[in-house]
Amino acid sequence: MNTNLLKAGPMLNVYPDSIGGTLRDISIFLDHPELNQVFQSLYVLPSLFNTDLDRGFSVIDYELNEMFATFDDLNTIKDKGLDFKFDFILNHASVLSKQFQDILKNGETSIFKDFFINWNHFWQGHGQMTGEGYIQPDNELIKDMFFRKPGLPILNVRMPDGKEVPYWNTFYQEVKYKALATTDLMHGMNLQYGTAEGLTNLVNEALASGKKPKEIEFGRFMDYKETVIELLESSRTYLGQMDLNIQSPLVWEFYEETLKKLASYGAEIVRLDAFAYAPKEPGAKNFLNDPGTWELLERVKLLADNFGLTILPEIHSSYGELIHEKIAEKGYMTYDFFLPGLLIDAFERKTNQYLLKWILDIQKKGIRTVNMLGCHDGIPLLDLKGLLEDEQIEHLIDVVVSRGGFVKDLHGKKNMYYQVNATYYSALGEDEQKLLLARAIQMFMPGKPQIWYLDLFAGKNNYEAVEKAGSGGHKEINRTNLTFEDVQKGLKLEVVKKQLELIRFRNLFPAFGFDAKLEVLEADSHSLRLCWENKGYRAMLDAYFIDYRYTIRAIDKEGNEMYSFIG
Repeated sequence: MNTNLLKAGPMLNVYPDSIGGTLRDISIFLDHPELNQVFQSLYVLPSLFNTDLDRGFSVIDYELNEMFATFDDLNTIKDKGLDFKFDFILNHASVLSKQFQDILKNGETSIFKDFFINWNHFWQGHGQMTGEGYIQPDNELIKDMFFRKPGLPILNVRMPDGKEVPYWNTFYQEVKYKALATTDLMHGMNLQYGTAEGLTNLVNEALASGKKPKEIEFGRFMDYKETVIELLESSRTYLGQMDLNIQSPLVWEFYEETLKKLASYGAEIVRLDAFAYAPKEPGAKNFLNDPGTWELLERVKLLADNFGLTILPEIHSSYGELIHEKIAEKGYMTYDFFLPGLLIDAFERKTNQYLLKWILDIQKKGIRTVNMLGCHDGIPLLDLKGLLEDEQIEHLIDVVVSRGGFVKDLHGKKNMYYQVNATYYSALGEDEQKLLLARAIQMFMPGKPQIWYLDLFAGKNNYEAVEKAGSGGHKEINRTNLTFEDVQKGLKLEVVKKQLELIRFRNLFPAFGFDAKLEVLEADSHSLRLCWENKGYRAMLDAYFIDYRYTIRAIDKEGNEMYSFIG
């Protein structure tokens, strides 16, 4: 990683439709005088690309989404002096990708037949074939595997010859059956109208209730069961995120082509989403496989280096596992997923105890981070395991939930908490002074600060969006799209003006950077005092957890005070 070239200035984080509705609208937003010289980078989430599910994280291909962006929009933003951060999803691609659609069309003759992971090929010789047509792996080979959903991570797809083939599917899947039409049954099965209508109504009602074709009770229409089931199965459609087979040379060609494309869009940083799920082998972990994960990263890095890209591996793991240290030791940047929870802890207990420990960790171990408060996902609190006691983490979860947040768990297990969904402002009790103090501390933290657009505007929990999204829509609580009217009103608010002032200061003042020196100054346990120095410039923060005040002073190399701020 060429860290000498990587700039550590603030980065705005958005969906392409977060402000106004398109990337062009975001470009117009950045032209507001209030935004002048505030940001150095723009992180646009992957609905920027041709995607279907999961608000962009199920990629069909990496062409620009014509609903949201053009190449000219990207160039216009680059001309403002901003570079980009984009996502590259290593583990999976959409069912609707050209590669998977080719498999559905051509079956075993598809050139992409090994592009995804055929479950039965993968586990051949390592389990028993079931009556449902998939291999049940031997218990000892999957006991250490981490599955994101109950049952085996399989999506059964139908080949052109009618054969059912299971493919590895770690994340989302959806199978849809087309409703029958009375006239189709009349002509296709040579039925009278009354019989066709009764059969159609029975089948469509069963499908609408969530039943699969084989689960339908046909009653008086039993004679037509096999024919109707075959008709339904032959025309079923899929949505989902299918795991890529990193043993396939075609996958690596795809990786290289994608990195080249992202570089052409103006990327400086590429966030590797779900990379830790990609390496798989029987008997090994399917999450953070060692050494497979590190071999994958090194190979991707070599490709990225060819295009001048810095890769940012994205992974949630507990502090106690020290995965963040291993990533840093191997020369990669890492996400600071600890800061959001540590700040809430510091504010709740009015102490610098664990926040200070983390800052000293970063310094001592040379960890280069991208840090944040809120983001498109939830607030990662389980990541603090091993740094905070379990009881303290539970308390933080309870605090955020009491302020309207939603808990996401995995498999319904309490000890599998992954994140709490809330806006950061609401997680702080919708206290403007706390938000400003959190932002001030973030600006003085080591690393490259990433700012979620909704945090910038002190966004509140959006319960209407959660309700509208239905089951699994908890993340929409912190993804409210803003209109230009929302933005105009927001830019007049003091909490927004002061945040912009802090971020602009962080962007422009020369004391900060990956090559600058951070000194932790002596302070009591209720305070935090930090001093950055670079080429004679100094920036000092005094933060107070008792009443959430802070002061900032900036001094140039001649000793002149250039900036003084009391918050």
